[in-house]
Amino acid sequence: MQENTRQRLVDLAEKESWSVEDHDELLQTLFQTVNAANKFRDFLAKLEADTPAPKGAAALKIGIGRYMVCRFREALDVLAGATDNKDRHLFQGLCRLHLRDYAEAAEEFERAKARDADAGAMDLRIAEAQALGGDLDSAAKIVGRLEKRLSDVAMFHYVRGLVRELQGFGAEAADAYEQARTLDPACAEATFRLAYYLDLHGDEDEAIELYRECVAHPPVRANALLNLAVLYDDAGHYDDAIAMAKRVLAINPTHPRARMILKDAEASKVMYYDEEQARRLAHHNAILDTPVTDFELSVRARNCLKKMDIRTLGDLVMTTEATLMSYKNFGETSLHEIKEMLAAKGLSLGQAAEQDLPAGGRDLLAMLTGGDANDDDAPEAAGGNDVSVAQVAFSVRVRRALEEMGIQTLADLAAKTEADLLGCSNFGQTSLNEVYAKLSEHGLQLAEGR
Repeated sequence: MQENTRQRLVDLAEKESWSVEDHDELLQTLFQTVNAANKFRDFLAKLEADTPAPKGAAALKIGIGRYMVCRFREALDVLAGATDNKDRHLFQGLCRLHLRDYAEAAEEFERAKARDADAGAMDLRIAEAQALGGDLDSAAKIVGRLEKRLSDVAMFHYVRGLVRELQGFGAEAADAYEQARTLDPACAEATFRLAYYLDLHGDEDEAIELYRECVAHPPVRANALLNLAVLYDDAGHYDDAIAMAKRVLAINPTHPRARMILKDAEASKVMYYDEEQARRLAHHNAILDTPVTDFELSVRARNCLKKMDIRTLGDLVMTTEATLMSYKNFGETSLHEIKEMLAAKGLSLGQAAEQDLPAGGRDLLAMLTGGDANDDDAPEAAGGNDVSVAQVAFSVRVRRALEEMGIQTLADLAAKTEADLLGCSNFGQTSLNEVYAKLSEHGLQLAEGR
């Protein structure tokens, strides 16, 4: 079987030109080949080097190859000089579609149809381009005209669902996508769009499963890989997110979104440990907030601490031994009691007041004062509204959005409106619900709309 696959790839590679059928067969064959992305990229690079100024059939072959590795603008450059046939205009239309040049895409599909491409298939592509471009009325007319003739075609139900989704009828759109998948479980367009719809509406678990289907068989959409990477990143599955981004970069090493997502996912692995440290600090903070009255101290020691306004373990670690001993009626016995109590918690008198603190001590002092341990002007302990967002267990997606907006504390966040947050890229209803929940835990809420 492997020998047959290898020979078929050789046969396809040696063809003078490629067609849409060759493209489809290449996808299927490459999908069964180990390290296919790198091998195909190397093959295309050699083909381009051997044909520096391609025309006609060679230009069509190279244009299709560039389309396959997501180099859409470069594909258009070379396809402009390719043989003028239905395949050239189909791939020019597909490149335009990916580049969101929807009006130009529709025109190219019309040209492909005029050169004997399947009329029904091209009409569906035209309707797809019109719908994505905002011309929903024209797209709906095509769908209505094709309904009787193509009701058993998966792509028809995908386009019908796309039109209904963009018209605001989400439930009907989801049903249409499901119908397309019933007719053809490998209908990548319908599977991707249904996954995207569920992703936007907060059903992330189901979206992940559908994106997995998208990337399990050809043609694999780069956007499916990258959207799945984002969901993996949000779920804390950083290695999986990195693997998805790298699959795109194996085909197109300069893909900007893939590079950004890879960088974020790799940073998230480091951030994971930062969050662990934040949780440990929060645990220490809870210990430091423990009232001294919770411990079995002598009446004398208890009364002295009360009169000195030392109420918590945190107050004690900010107090030196000399300070305690200078207080009237505070003797060695009381000092011994308190030192034993602190030692049981891994603390000591004056721990946060030392000038030369070890790293852990500097963290402790920063936590107690709400500032930098090396800052002589560190502010007093922060109030509830000034809790740093870094200390709140936000998802990676929300955390990034808050950083992008320059929001450092919960007070900053509470000063924002829903519209402020939703105006940030990649910040949707799910993220907004998360913000509401976290603010509520601290007795806060977003500002009213202005």
